[in-house]
Amino acid sequence: MIGNDVPDLAEMPDDWRRALAVVAHPDDLEYGCAAAVAGWTDAGKEVVYVLATRGEAGIDTLAPDACGPLREREQRDSAAVVGVDTVEFLDHRDGVVEYGTALRRDIAAAIRRHRPELVVTLNHRDTWGGGPGAPWNTPDHRAVGRAVLDAAADAGNRWIFPELEERGLAPWDGVRWVAVAASSTPTHAVDAGPGLERAVRSLLCHRTYIEALTDQDPEEYVRSFLAGTTGGAADRFGGRPAVTFELFPR
Repeated sequence: MIGNDVPDLAEMPDDWRRALAVVAHPDDLEYGCAAAVAGWTDAGKEVVYVLATRGEAGIDTLAPDACGPLREREQRDSAAVVGVDTVEFLDHRDGVVEYGTALRRDIAAAIRRHRPELVVTLNHRDTWGGGPGAPWNTPDHRAVGRAVLDAAADAGNRWIFPELEERGLAPWDGVRWVAVAASSTPTHAVDAGPGLERAVRSLLCHRTYIEALTDQDPEEYVRSFLAGTTGGAADRFGGRPAVTFELFPR
């Protein structure tokens, strides 16, 4: 315990075999939790990535029809670095993802298809936290994160989206937790140390996006960013660099 009212971060549960990570854009997982994914796959766990968009609206200097395929390639390369072989795209439009039944249905279908015990997503809250003046979160992150939390239950209810069962996707009520990465109110963490170098290389695979984002040397930028995010939680996790999650049990 640090201070009087900030609890230590608990270890993430590890008694599971399959995880499904669902986020809005290429690079969301690399900025959010790739070091944890590397550790999980090293331990023999299966992790699948599902992205709502191909990130086609993410680079101002590239038209969407050129940007989307490029960012898809970068995402597949970055996933492979941390041991993830399966990457799927739902083809919602980047920048205008809408929370609603269509998005919930697509995510519920992915959950039924892959049958995970753990579902991972990115911060669904309005801001990135940190009190007054905290940066505003993007509409896509908010929409996808909220839909993931809802779809974890939808996937197990045969009377919600019955058309999925008609497509051969039987209900799956085996999701035990939804873990939200980059939450401003984390409850659990994974030791980032063993997977940190691969997390750096994984994020570096998004070189086109990074070079459009900053004039800093890409590797310096990536190492500084990941050292800051994982090191910032160390005092709540026994001094270890940490990938943090807000864990919602089901």
